[in-house]
Amino acid sequence: MRPQVGSATITVMVNKGKKTSRKATRDARPDVSRVTDLLRLPAGPVDLAAVDTAATPAFDGSKADGEAALTLLGPRLADLQERLYAEGRTGGTRSVLLVLQGMDTSGKGGTVRHVVGEVDPQGLSITTFKAPTREELSHDFLWRIKARLPAPGQIGVFDRSHYEDVVVARVLDLVEPRTWRRRYGTINRFEERLVADGTRMIKCFLHISKEESKDRLLRRLDKPDKLWKFKPGDIDSRADWGPLMQAFGDALERCNTEAAPWYVVPADRKWYRNWAIMNILVEQLEEMSLVWPAPDYDVEEQRQRLLASD
Repeated sequence: MRPQVGSATITVMVNKGKKTSRKATRDARPDVSRVTDLLRLPAGPVDLAAVDTAATPAFDGSKADGEAALTLLGPRLADLQERLYAEGRTGGTRSVLLVLQGMDTSGKGGTVRHVVGEVDPQGLSITTFKAPTREELSHDFLWRIKARLPAPGQIGVFDRSHYEDVVVARVLDLVEPRTWRRRYGTINRFEERLVADGTRMIKCFLHISKEESKDRLLRRLDKPDKLWKFKPGDIDSRADWGPLMQAFGDALERCNTEAAPWYVVPADRKWYRNWAIMNILVEQLEEMSLVWPAPDYDVEEQRQRLLASD
């Protein structure tokens, strides 16, 4: 049985009563369980209210420790991403899709900046899904999703995704109940085909508390350089917090498959959210056993040609 999210059973003791050293921070990844395993959502009923949004599973250090560990992990992520990109440029068909879902202020944009911002943009595609356009509404709800899937060798990032069509569409009564209920099965079949075709799906729900979300909105109002991020509708949407959380919980439960599982990431602490998602990315890329592609030319021959050139 997997440990429950928020469990203190599996932790890494980073500072044992002493000032944390750089070496200790470097070792701040769990040695008895991967972050992937610890944060993976178990099968069965989902009760998001029971998950501690301020927990730091697998990390027992401070904010400074977490930020330092993130910095040390960045080069590993960049190396793995470059291997994936090289594979795609030489005939490989594999890709990675990171799906970020969560309530407003949960940190989807922050994750993009601080986690995937570590990789070469050549091998990266980022899509932020807003309310569907008139053209998008004229098609099946997955039409716009399929158009933005990562190419071979790429890491694709979805800031919001097709899950809006079983969460927001449900809560705001944009479609009939029979429509959004039918979409669960459609999503599962779509994701299973996607994985079978070589895309590794990493679906992360950034789980923030209502109180922390309110504090983040207030901080936006306090800072002139953050006012552009605030929208009056952010306050209105708080009235739907309960129904939205229920809809998210149902979506996570119904679409938590072996091919495309969900990871629930406590997101009240930004530094932990970033550290956890970067670890999940690294662990998933490591599972792919990425190697540098062999050249289709004689290396020594080309070396001699280059030495002999002007």
